[in-house]
Amino acid sequence: MLLLAAALRVVTMLGYRPAWLYWYDSFSYLDVAAHPRPSLGFHPSGYPLFLWLLRPFRDVTVVVGAQHLMGLGIGLMIYAALRRNALPAWGASLATVPGLFDASFLRLEHGVLSDTLFLFLVVGGLVVLGWSPRPAARMCAAAGALLALAALTRTVAVPLLVLVLLVLAVRRMGARRLAALAVAGALPLVAYASWNAAVNGRFMLTGGEGVVLWARTMTFADCSVIKPPPAEAPLCPNGAYQSAASEYVWDPAASLNRMPGGRNANNDLARSFAIRAVLAQPLDYVAAVARDTALAFPWTPVRHPERVTPAFGFARGEWPLRDHPLVHRVRKDYGASVRGLRSAEPYAGFLIAYQYPAYLRGPMIAAVLLLGGLGAIASRAALLPWAAAVFLLVAPVAVLDFDHRYVLPVIPVACMSAALGTAGLARAVGRYGGRRRGRGPVREGELPVRQHA
Repeated sequence: MLLLAAALRVVTMLGYRPAWLYWYDSFSYLDVAAHPRPSLGFHPSGYPLFLWLLRPFRDVTVVVGAQHLMGLGIGLMIYAALRRNALPAWGASLATVPGLFDASFLRLEHGVLSDTLFLFLVVGGLVVLGWSPRPAARMCAAAGALLALAALTRTVAVPLLVLVLLVLAVRRMGARRLAALAVAGALPLVAYASWNAAVNGRFMLTGGEGVVLWARTMTFADCSVIKPPPAEAPLCPNGAYQSAASEYVWDPAASLNRMPGGRNANNDLARSFAIRAVLAQPLDYVAAVARDTALAFPWTPVRHPERVTPAFGFARGEWPLRDHPLVHRVRKDYGASVRGLRSAEPYAGFLIAYQYPAYLRGPMIAAVLLLGGLGAIASRAALLPWAAAVFLLVAPVAVLDFDHRYVLPVIPVACMSAALGTAGLARAVGRYGGRRRGRGPVREGELPVRQHA
């Protein structure tokens, strides 16, 4: 299976050259990699630092090649963890199928985006913690460091680190293990925030968390209920409409973007307004999060926002780069490897046909999550990956919006929890059946129960 998955990734690299470069994220990452610095934008600099390690090659093809190897590594880690937990080879292999063969992962790994590195680090941390029922303190420290690096790649992993600590506390892992995880997880975050303070004067990971949470509230905020103070009143909805919460971040007509300095200068004010809105309308906030989270589960992918294509993105054609100063700067730093994407036959044709059957539909994701949740009742090993999978599904929606791309990290983690949970349920049923069949030793002169029957 690993060889087949590797062959698919080779076909992807041959079919679409050199790599998917997305405006604006890919170019921002590459620019920070060429000129390392902590970011005050929406993304921390963890992924650009990974790109910086590969910068001597001056080739984005090397970047996506490394990410395709990470995709294979994620499957290999899950397989190893499941075999370590006594699953049969066929069961452990089955749990890796979506992550290795879903066409959406092929596209994700082939883009200069932080998602593959993020997933690799999260899965690595969960595998280390699940390697034994009571991992040693050094293993907990290693897991904490991996999750901290994931948080420096995408900040949604900061509360994930807290969730992991809570789950381990519920499982009574002991103060020494919890302390090792907490310290190893906190040190990289503190170091990065200190770097940001030294360069930008602000002790923080990013500078855009208030803006994205404000955008989340624009789908339900009612200022007659919120009653914001005069300084925050200009952030109320002003009649601008977007089909998705995330679109308000970029809408020039949205209230935040019409304030002096725009969104970049008003992050703190936006955060204060958003928290006030959530506290004043908690039920509306929960309803908005639940409604958007449910977009992960229809059989046919829903367009959200309406301007995007939610799935089946392999196509024939050419995709030129924008004429923009940032693009020119990145091309100067990376040379001819930064160019418009072009499909190549017959590889692209194969992937276009392959992507339709090789897609995990929404009801299948729901079934995997349900199976993992049921299994977590019977198996302590399934609890942590299941809790992480649910968190990875809901958290991006809670802080900003639903995106089909954000669902992809959920799938391998959910499959791992479902496999562990299924094994736990099978063992529980086996133990119960054994107790029902054997009611203690047969006394001398007494026939076994089956013979009586």
